[in-house]
Amino acid sequence: MALSREEREQFLAEPHIAALAVDAGAGRAPLTVPIWYQYEPGGDVWILTGLDSRKNQLIQEAGRFSLMVDRLDPTIRYASVEGPVISTTPATLDHLREVSARYLPAEKVDGYVDFAWKNHGEQVVIHMRPERWVSSDLGQV
Repeated sequence: MALSREEREQFLAEPHIAALAVDAGAGRAPLTVPIWYQYEPGGDVWILTGLDSRKNQLIQEAGRFSLMVDRLDPTIRYASVEGPVISTTPATLDHLREVSARYLPAEKVDGYVDFAWKNHGEQVVIHMRPERWVSSDLGQV
């Protein structure tokens, strides 16, 4: 059964690992990779990735991307969202801390943020405006 707008937005707001997909060009399947993301219901989705990464290059070329999140328990539920890139800006330490705190236990955030800031190279934040949704809870009758 399809999720209501409120249900799908709330589900996307939970800290799932997303599968990001973006067009990889003629003769290639889409690039599909796991990624951390940030989202609040009614807002835009944002991801953080390397400035020189293949993800960033392909997203900038395509001008859009999609994210899909799912869970298996207590029921199989998923939400997929696709839309245009509305901005790309340099990442800040605050962005890195915010997305890290979403996924890591509190006691590991500072260590991870320090390591990532020093070792992952220049990062960008890419904002996407949700335009198309596909969602379902396969356990609902």
